Amino acid sequence: MGTEPTQPQSASRFDTAEALCETEPMKGALGLIMLVVITAAGCGRKQPASTLDPDIERFIAAKREQTKQTFAAQTNGLPNTVWRIFDAAEQNNFSLVTNLFATLRQEAGRFSTPTTVPGPVSKAWQQTLQFLGLRPKFWPGLNTEAWSPVHEVIGITEVCQEWDHKWLRRFGSDIIDSIPSNSIYFGGTDGGRFIVTALSESHSKGQPFVTLTQNALADGTYMDYLRTMYGGRFRITTAPEVQQTFQAYLQDAQRRLEKQKLKPGENVQVVLSRVQVSGQVAVMEINGLIVWNIFTNNPSHEFYVEESFPLDWMYPHLSPHGLILKVNREPLAELSEEIVSRDREYWNRYVKELAGDWLTPETSVEAVCEFGKKICQRKDLSGFGGDAAFARNEAAQKAYAKLRSAIGGVYAWRAGHAHSPAEKERMTREAELAFKQALALCPFSPETASRYVDLLLAENRTAAAAAIAQTLLEFSPQDKSAQELRDKVRDWKTTPAP
Repeated sequence: MGTEPTQPQSASRFDTAEALCETEPMKGALGLIMLVVITAAGCGRKQPASTLDPDIERFIAAKREQTKQTFAAQTNGLPNTVWRIFDAAEQNNFSLVTNLFATLRQEAGRFSTPTTVPGPVSKAWQQTLQFLGLRPKFWPGLNTEAWSPVHEVIGITEVCQEWDHKWLRRFGSDIIDSIPSNSIYFGGTDGGRFIVTALSESHSKGQPFVTLTQNALADGTYMDYLRTMYGGRFRITTAPEVQQTFQAYLQDAQRRLEKQKLKPGENVQVVLSRVQVSGQVAVMEINGLIVWNIFTNNPSHEFYVEESFPLDWMYPHLSPHGLILKVNREPLAELSEEIVSRDREYWNRYVKELAGDWLTPETSVEAVCEFGKKICQRKDLSGFGGDAAFARNEAAQKAYAKLRSAIGGVYAWRAGHAHSPAEKERMTREAELAFKQALALCPFSPETASRYVDLLLAENRTAAAAAIAQTLLEFSPQDKSAQELRDKVRDWKTTPAP
């Protein structure tokens, strides 16, 4: 189990994007500039299994066939690297898949370095690259919907290497079994997207439900992929509507810039009278607007989400649903005691199985932090009553903590928007239990730590907040987010909340 969190906020690293938008109408490569960042896997990678899971093998074969059919009648070809990736994935040769993917990104003009690359690649951009001494061979076919099925195979291959097989299957089946057929499901993290995609009966046919990711909707090639695959299943946002969404966001971002109401990490500036936005927060704001469009235009479908970045408009609509969240058609005035009790009982059973039967609402924050350091930092499983395989699997720990933390975030939002002191107290109590359970599952999760610290500071419980911040820092002493959280608590202690 590694000790350094590799993905702040938990969006899928396969969809992390940087965008630059201008107020002019977008044309081809001068539109949204996307960068797909593929980070190195975390330390402590599991050794590959000797054979692939049969369902994963079936999925890879289906995506190979889907890619062939997509390009059967087109003139744009695909490089041989694509088919070698499928071969390597079927052979469970992860190291070869990784090396081939690095080549494929070069051939597609999608770089893992901090460079913004337009797609499809323009002639002007190719000339710029040549001026810089970079002369990759671009394949136009890779900047189409062909990218997505290959990308999904690479994604599930990586997840298979990182996850304990038992918990991979359990994670996927528990989510799949909880979602009614004909629903629309948004998977945000690597596990939440790729595991569910691969273990579903048929991803391309939307059986038993449609699976997509909220993280990539601002990418035109991904939207083309969805339209090709799901065009008859549900109403997908059109290209003109996407363009209108971009423009609406730019106008709103400019207004909020003038009023100094931008979100943390939302990079907006005006250059030569044009609004420019960049960074992951901005991209997710755009993605969130497209999700809203899909949600409102498909009233006959139920919606479910596995959170990556929180989408503000969703919070009034969200309710806990097993491991994930349901997006209710109408905003909920409150979360009923029935919903809350069902969620609490579900997660109490799950946490007992994963981490042992010891955590209660009365367990101190300091005790939870000490438990996490004993199991995850010192690797001391003596007296551990949970699942040993889970305790040794960093990817599963991050994923389950992320799910529980997301539900805690819904309770915390409800507490902040409560209509009565009693409701605020009820939601705060449920939020703290959820965050406490998430912290026990993964004490090195930056997102869990940040959310829990915010809840504690709001109540001026600085000692407990400091314990969480210090624990995260011990796992990741060089991590900037851990240092900032420590400083936040320190500053709060010297400058009490008003």
